[in-house]
Amino acid sequence: MENEVRTTPDKRSSSTSRQRIVVAGTGVGVGKTVFCAGLVNLLGAKFWKPIQAGLEGETDTQRVARFASLSPDRIVPEAYRLETAAWPHCSSEVDEVYVKAESLELPDTEGQPLVIEGTGGLMEPLNCGLLYIDLLERWRLPVVLCTSTTLGTINCSLLSIEALRRRQIDILGIAFVGEKNSDAVRAICEIGRVRWLGRLPWITPLAADTLQAAFKASFWRDDFKS
Repeated sequence: MENEVRTTPDKRSSSTSRQRIVVAGTGVGVGKTVFCAGLVNLLGAKFWKPIQAGLEGETDTQRVARFASLSPDRIVPEAYRLETAAWPHCSSEVDEVYVKAESLELPDTEGQPLVIEGTGGLMEPLNCGLLYIDLLERWRLPVVLCTSTTLGTINCSLLSIEALRRRQIDILGIAFVGEKNSDAVRAICEIGRVRWLGRLPWITPLAADTLQAAFKASFWRDDFKS
């Protein structure tokens, strides 16, 4: 059983920090946005994606709002909206916009929980001198590491866990997205010494009601607050 790999969690930040969670990924396409939509709904939280690269079609913020059925007051506007759909540092160069860490201060949500969706993987450059993990180190918020269950996930996940620990960034736990892969889950959680939060399976059809039903069946609200 996947829930047999739960381990003692890392020490948490202050109670204020517990109301704010960063969802980081082991890379692009692991399912962060869909996971965030489920988590926002589960916690009754607001949502913030600080940097959006690519404005053609539906943005990640719009997808979360649709899948979580969020009202406008639960959406924190992006700090940067880059036209070009590419890595943030490439998009900013094309759009001639320089991403500054000081422009990415945490928003005041007046005590309401906040889910923050990261960009790409931890080592994703936001500009030539700023990595995404630098921003996490600056914020000092607990992180949920979101990863897939596909081939290569053990390597990517353990490297990401090690990178977070090197910066002394609290890891709330790891959430998987995809088909069941008990061997990979057990290896990551036991070797990485991280808590298993749950696994969100692929959902067909993917809609607000099917996502929320699957999320509530896969994750425990208290795991994200304790």
